[in-house]
Amino acid sequence: MKGTYAIIVELTGDERISVGKLAKINFKKGYYLYVGSGRNSLESRIARHLRKRKKKFWHIDHLLAEREARIKEVWIAENRRIECLAARKILEEVNTPLVAKKFGSRDCRCPTHLFYLDQSGRLTRGLLKRLNFNPYSINS
Repeated sequence: MKGTYAIIVELTGDERISVGKLAKINFKKGYYLYVGSGRNSLESRIARHLRKRKKKFWHIDHLLAEREARIKEVWIAENRRIECLAARKILEEVNTPLVAKKFGSRDCRCPTHLFYLDQSGRLTRGLLKRLNFNPYSINS
């Protein structure tokens, strides 16, 4: 299956993380939403994100490799062409300062594909549903 995914990540403590060419980024404790796409196999991409041990290739790998980072939810949309549309809508609705410019969006015009949701993680489910995302079981 090809498509777009959104992952909600909980960071249980403040961290300063080196993220490739983006250098060191300060991450506050709380919840983050990341939007990406699986061009060949959405299931494989999600399974890779769920593993702690992996070669750090994408920006999100650096955050997910942290001991304090936990994927709480995964949402998928079978249309992979909505990655940037979803990122723009989330940026509009979440109305939060950028965590890091160009995080996960080096190959597009989006300012970022990573969003800080604060310490509650609220807002996201309704927004993701409106964008045609559906919950994806990460316990299988």
